[in-house]
Formats: sequence, C-alpha cells, structure tokens
Amino acid sequence: MADRHPLFKPLVFVGGLIFGFGLGFSHMARPEVVVNFLLFEDLGLPFVMFGAAIVSGVAFALLPRIRDAAPLTGDPYERRLKPFDRNVLVGGAVFGVGWGLSGICPGAAYASLGVGNVTILWALGGMFLGAYAQGYWRSRSRAPEAAAAGAD
Repeated sequence: MADRHPLFKPLVFVGGLIFGFGLGFSHMARPEVVVNFLLFEDLGLPFVMFGAAIVSGVAFALLPRIRDAAPLTGDPYERRLKPFDRNVLVGGAVFGVGWGLSGICPGAAYASLGVGNVTILWALGGMFLGAYAQGYWRSRSRAPEAAAAGAD
C-alpha cells in the first residue's frame, strides 16, 4: 500500500459528516421511516438509495478511466470480486433481519445517534455484539485450519 496523503483522514471524516448529514436531512436516520418503508407505507427510502447508487455507480465507472490510482492513497483502482457463498447468504440474512427489527442499518444508526435518538444505543449494542460473536466464531473455526497448516 502506498503512503497516504496527509489529508486522507480529515477528508474521510468530512465525507462521514456529509453522509451523516444527508441521512439526517433525508430522515433516513429515523427508524420509523425505515419501518414505514418496509411496511410499504413510505416509499421515500428507495429514492434516497437509488440516488446514492447512481452517484456511486458513476464514480466507480468513471474514476478508473480518468486516473490510474486513487488520489489520496495512491492505490490502483481494482475490482475485488468475492464468491457468492454461504457466508454471503447468512450475512445478508442476518443484516436484513436486524435491519427489519431495528429499523436502521449500521451507517444510519450512528447518524440516528447524532440526531438525538438515544434509544438507538440498543441497536448499536446489538451490532457490536453480533460483530464480536462473528469474529469470535470465525477465529475459532480457523484455529484448527491454522494448526493443521502449521503441522505440515
């Protein structure tokens, strides 16, 4: 990995602030808006999501043609294709169930906390607990593989 530009972290911070402000401004940081979408009562969420997907898609399609490397990191642009396997299905299902039960996704949870929704701490606690459990489970399942590889 190339040396990062000194403005890398401040710009990531500013980007996060803009993202959080956008979630707050569009009311997507409010779990009741997400639940209303899931109940087909408020269809504003797809417009926000499609708007973000269009901007991201254009950026991912055009930037590699304009530049050889990312401006702040110097890393080359590349696609990382991951297999569609059991882990993707289970992870997507857990994410979807958590999103439906809490009415909030991880990125919007922090924005929701920023707009004063203190009860979102329960959902954030569940996200941290789930991430810890997954990391623990994954490290335990890989420990026998590492031991077997070391015995060779």
